[in-house]
Amino acid sequence: MGMTTRTQIPKEVSVFYNRTMLLRAVPAFVHNRFAQVRDIPANSGSNVIKFRVYGALTAQTTALTEGVTPTGKQLSVTDSEATVQYYGDYVTLTDVVLTETIDPVLTEAAEVLGEQAGASVDALARDVLAASTNIQWASTATQDSQVTSAMIINRSEVKQAVRNLRGNNARPVTSMINASTGWNTVPVGKSFIGIVSEDTAYDLDDAAGFIPVEKYPNKSTVMEDEIGSLANVRFIMTTNAKVAAGAGDNSIDVHYTLIFGKEAYAQTRISGKTLMNIVKPLGSAGTADPLNQRSTSGWKLSYVAKILNQGFLVVLRHAVSA
Repeated sequence: MGMTTRTQIPKEVSVFYNRTMLLRAVPAFVHNRFAQVRDIPANSGSNVIKFRVYGALTAQTTALTEGVTPTGKQLSVTDSEATVQYYGDYVTLTDVVLTETIDPVLTEAAEVLGEQAGASVDALARDVLAASTNIQWASTATQDSQVTSAMIINRSEVKQAVRNLRGNNARPVTSMINASTGWNTVPVGKSFIGIVSEDTAYDLDDAAGFIPVEKYPNKSTVMEDEIGSLANVRFIMTTNAKVAAGAGDNSIDVHYTLIFGKEAYAQTRISGKTLMNIVKPLGSAGTADPLNQRSTSGWKLSYVAKILNQGFLVVLRHAVSA
C-alpha cells in the first residue's frame, strides 16, 4: 500500500521544544528592605543628600538653685553626605532574532534585566553596610586573617553583637511576638535584624537557643526569607551575603553577618529615576542603524546607600563549618 509517512514529510523540528522558560537561580535581594528611603526631588539642582542628626543632651541631675537661672545647654549636630550615582546596562537584539525566534525575547529580556538591576542595587547596599567600622571578629580574632575554621557563629557571638547595639542605644526593628497556645511554639522578643549567608544559616540551625520560624507562635509575622531567631536577632538568609573569599587563616572564606537596628542606614534615589526599563526598537537609531537591524532593551536607575549611625550596625566576621 502506498502511504505518506514521516519519511516523505520529515519532522518540522528535530526535538520537541518546551516554551515554558526555566526558573533562573537568583539570590534573595534583602539588603535594601530595612533602609530608610529618603529620595531627592527631581529638578532640585543637586544629586547630593545631607543627613543630619542632633546629638543627645546629657542627663541633668543637679538641682536648681532658687532664683538662679542655670547656664543651659547647646544643641549639636552631625552632618554626613551621600552622592547619588546612576547605574544601568542593556542587551542588543538583532532583527533576525526578533523575527525568527519562537521565544518572547523582549519579555524575557525585561525580566532578566530586572533581576540584574535588583542584584546590582542589592550588592551596592550590601557593600556599604559590610564596610561599617563597627566590626566584631569571632572568638579571639582581631582581623580577618586570624579567623580560623573553628570560629563559627554561635549564641555567644550574637549576644555580644546585641550588647554592642544596645550599648549604642540602637532600637529593635521588630516588635514582640507573644506566646500562644500553639504546641511547641516559642515567643520571640523585640528583635534586631541579621542578614546571613546560606552557610552561616547552616551553623545557626545548630546554635543553642536558635528558634526556627516553624516554632514562632504567630506565623503571619514571618518575614520573607526569614529563617529564625536567636538572642533577640531575627535572621534573613540570602546567597548574596558578603563573603571575603580566602581572607581568613589558611585562606578560608570569612563571612560577614550584618546585625542592625532601626534607622541604621538609608537609601536615596532621584524621584522618578528609581528604575527605568528603556527599549529602543529597530531603526530607532536612525542612520546609525540604517537597515533596522538592532534593537536594545536596558535599565537605568539612580541610587546611593548610606550608613546613618555606625553604632546601630555590627558586622560580625566569622568562619563557617561547611
